[in-house]
Amino acid sequence: MIRLEGVHKAFGANRVLQGIDLAVERGESLVVIGGSGTGKSVLIKCILGLVTPDAGRITVDGLDVRRAEREAFLARFGMLFQGGALFDSLTVWQNVAFRLMRGRERRPRAEARAIAIEKLRRVGLAPEVADLYPAELSGGMQKRVGLARAIADDPAIIFFDEPTAGLDPIMSGVINALIREIVDEMGATAITITHDMRSVREIAHTVAMLHGGLIRWRGPVAQIETSGDPYLDQFIHGRAEGPIEAVR
Repeated sequence: MIRLEGVHKAFGANRVLQGIDLAVERGESLVVIGGSGTGKSVLIKCILGLVTPDAGRITVDGLDVRRAEREAFLARFGMLFQGGALFDSLTVWQNVAFRLMRGRERRPRAEARAIAIEKLRRVGLAPEVADLYPAELSGGMQKRVGLARAIADDPAIIFFDEPTAGLDPIMSGVINALIREIVDEMGATAITITHDMRSVREIAHTVAMLHGGLIRWRGPVAQIETSGDPYLDQFIHGRAEGPIEAVR
């Protein structure tokens, strides 16, 4: 579904991606891990075409990202942002239905609202929440609204950027379970960026570790504890000592 071949990206002297080769199968839930500043977000932006690689090729369902018609291309994606990124001036249902009322195939307001309420129900929120504003919601509820918005138009591909950031352990578990259920239910292809190893274990089919501008390790989530890779081992156990130098 998604293929990156020899992808490079630098910002001045900072060589962030240095030859990324990565394939994500249709229906696969891939979690990308790695330290802060290793290029995980840049990787996602390159796939979306928001950042142009300096070299290499990226295809989505066989289509070169650089040659895709932008609106139709982006319509295939859903995105759960790290901070929620809800519009404060819009009600919950208007946030969820934002794309439905502004995309290529605009839905009538009543239809968009009905879809939004159904998606809110899917993430465990009652219809009464629909007419509230984001500021009236808890952090966990806001994250659920963001998830409902990400799936509102039934996208083929969903990106999750630190989906449990800022949440307590119980709500993190709820969000992880929702993501795994929804991805499996929709048959969507998913890429998640996270530092939360609980999320890795609960969301991923496969894991890829990004380090030094390259995919250091990739494999089934069941193998992360026995990979034998010293970089991966240090990262997943949070050890200060090892081949990854801690920034002091």
